[in-house]
Amino acid sequence: MKILIVYAHPEPRSMNGAMFTTAIKTFANGGHKVRVSDLYAMQFNPISGRANFTSVNDATFYKQQLEEVYATEVNGFAADIEEEQRKVEWCDLMILQFPLWWFGLPAILKGWVDRVFAMGRFYRHGHIYETGIFNNKKAFLSLTTGGEERAYLAGGFNGDLGGILRPLHRGILEFTGFSVLRPQVIYGPVRQSAAERRQALETWKARLVNIFDESPFQVGAY
Repeated sequence: MKILIVYAHPEPRSMNGAMFTTAIKTFANGGHKVRVSDLYAMQFNPISGRANFTSVNDATFYKQQLEEVYATEVNGFAADIEEEQRKVEWCDLMILQFPLWWFGLPAILKGWVDRVFAMGRFYRHGHIYETGIFNNKKAFLSLTTGGEERAYLAGGFNGDLGGILRPLHRGILEFTGFSVLRPQVIYGPVRQSAAERRQALETWKARLVNIFDESPFQVGAY
């Protein structure tokens, strides 16, 4: 199988970094093909604008979606965006690896989505959700939180994690057709002992070995 891992964390020795490298090794050992986008190492520019394109649809007024549709028609995406789009189109499974910051994606990863998930190329009229362009692919979120698990339960300090992640599951992944697998969450790794962190990585590794046998889960309910 072909796996794309999009990784967004500035510290390679973090738990996110460990999850990233564990996933690469596990898939490679299983004979799978792996490509990565290490956004901080790449110094990926998260800012959208005309730099997304080599083509110009309307030079007098910038409307990103219309520029995306036109670029799709004329092969007018900038080289860095084209490369990332081809990675997504290539993979069978996409994993987004990140720390949950302010109940959402780190800015560099949100910017990656903003620039790469282009109208016309990744979604268009008649091709969203169940009829989405990527309805033959799977994807899931792999993340860490700052707080403990009890803070992310229904009625917990931060509210249930399913609700927090729903805009990502539904509004990005399912919207473009991906079948969404249950997220992998390590709660508060900074609060864990070294032994607990090692066990969390072993659990992660064990899941990855059988990940292709998993069925999609109901978004917002886990």
